Amino acid sequence: MAYYVILSKLTDEGRKTLKKKPERVMEVNKELEDMGVKVQQQFAVMGEYDFVNIVEAPDNETIMKMSVELGSRGSVQLLSLPALPVDEFIKKTT
Repeated sequence: MAYYVILSKLTDEGRKTLKKKPERVMEVNKELEDMGVKVQQQFAVMGEYDFVNIVEAPDNETIMKMSVELGSRGSVQLLSLPALPVDEFIKKTT
């Protein structure tokens, strides 16, 4: 399994949904799991993005499918970054 950092920014529609139904965040996490993406850590943040998620997925294609599915709903914009644990990074650079 590979790691990814997913930065998400709610649209106006997404903020309305979250205001009415804050538990929707956890429902989306379950949907991600059904797509093969496991949320390892999730943070609500201030600034340019609203959430930072650390997820695991089998491959880039799974993350692309997730991104298209969630993005097509019009409630969120995503930036997906492949991530490598530092110990693995060190092994690959030495």
